[in-house]
Amino acid sequence: MADSKKNILTYAGLKQLEDELHDLKVVRRQEVAQKIKEAREQGDLSENAEYDAAKDEQRDIEARIDELEAILKNAEVVVEDEVDLDKISVGCKVKVYDFEFEEELEFSIVGSTEANSLQYKISNESPVGAALLGHQVGDVVKVETQAGEMEYKVLSISR
Repeated sequence: MADSKKNILTYAGLKQLEDELHDLKVVRRQEVAQKIKEAREQGDLSENAEYDAAKDEQRDIEARIDELEAILKNAEVVVEDEVDLDKISVGCKVKVYDFEFEEELEFSIVGSTEANSLQYKISNESPVGAALLGHQVGDVVKVETQAGEMEYKVLSISR
């Protein structure tokens, strides 16, 4: 899995994963244990759909706990206050001009674990994120994507 790979996280991303892990271990484990207990009390387990569903949920929770623990074990936290604003790096916000659609876009560059396109958080490993890394304000960056070549001009870099 992701054992040897460093998981780059912002502090907010680290906190979010730690909170999810805590919720799974403390709250959700107890909830599913209660569901299993109630289903067992109904008798014959071989035809008990509630028992099967609760066991499936328990398996999913334990798998997610294992996944989160592996991510956190190899986490490398980027301190946003120490991010160099002279060039694009993980932990900064970038405003770019998209030449094809003639619009300004703003992205946060984050590690792959935190990436969420709906929140404009792009991974440092994505085609756009990787292409932008290291560039400065004023640079024109060409990005090879599945949709073809895109061209962006870096307008600003901020925290």
